[in-house]
Amino acid sequence: MPFYVSPEQAMKDKADYARKGIARGRNSVVVTYDEGILFVAPNPSSALHKVSEIYDRIAFAAVGRYNEYENLRVAGVRFADTRGYQYAREDVTARGLANWYAQVLGSIFTESNKPYEVEIVVAEVGDAQDADQMYRITFDGSVADEHGFVAMGGQAEQVARVLKERYAASLTIDAALGAAIAALSSPGNSDGEINATQLEVAVLARGRAHRAFRRIRGARLEELLGQARSGGGGAKAAKDTEAAGSGADDAAQPSPGDGTAP
Repeated sequence: MPFYVSPEQAMKDKADYARKGIARGRNSVVVTYDEGILFVAPNPSSALHKVSEIYDRIAFAAVGRYNEYENLRVAGVRFADTRGYQYAREDVTARGLANWYAQVLGSIFTESNKPYEVEIVVAEVGDAQDADQMYRITFDGSVADEHGFVAMGGQAEQVARVLKERYAASLTIDAALGAAIAALSSPGNSDGEINATQLEVAVLARGRAHRAFRRIRGARLEELLGQARSGGGGAKAAKDTEAAGSGADDAAQPSPGDGTAP
């Protein structure tokens, strides 16, 4: 006679299993700034990426088990390419991709014995900051429409609290990076100061035509980290700038990276 487990208990066990797997990894954050969307993920590896390009103005960020979210990334690229070819490039949107990812993860969670231990964000940069889109999709296929910033991973609530304190509309890129570093370095989430070799940083830059995704690394990342640490806090700096009526800092624009997904 087979061992019986109620559907409610089976779903609870799957959810607990997935959450524990995700919690073993480091948190990642996505923050909007005045000229685009910033992705910051602790990642000492130069070969395995947590942040990648999906389509012209759309990027993908993930935490959890690498082989599982890499499968999702590749499938998302194929979905976007097929849709853009069959219809038009403008028909490929973050909302459409988020809904498709939700269906895939929901089916895996319901039908498979082992759920995916992943949490992902699909983001699309708009023509203005209020047109930016960010969608958070969890292991069970739930979708949340996020605004301003989003934190992923096991300590997401703690990281999000720090981001909320430091975030303000129209942050410059160095202020947004400073807020992200402060959140990721919060007590209980980091063993010490985070340096450039431990970070994976990328942007969706609003001013770039066609392909907006760029990675930030090397000397440019070191420069932005120095500006972020000397700035003394993202939200306060942005509010002081708005009060003074000054424009965005042109020096904070990201320089071109490789522009390609791994």
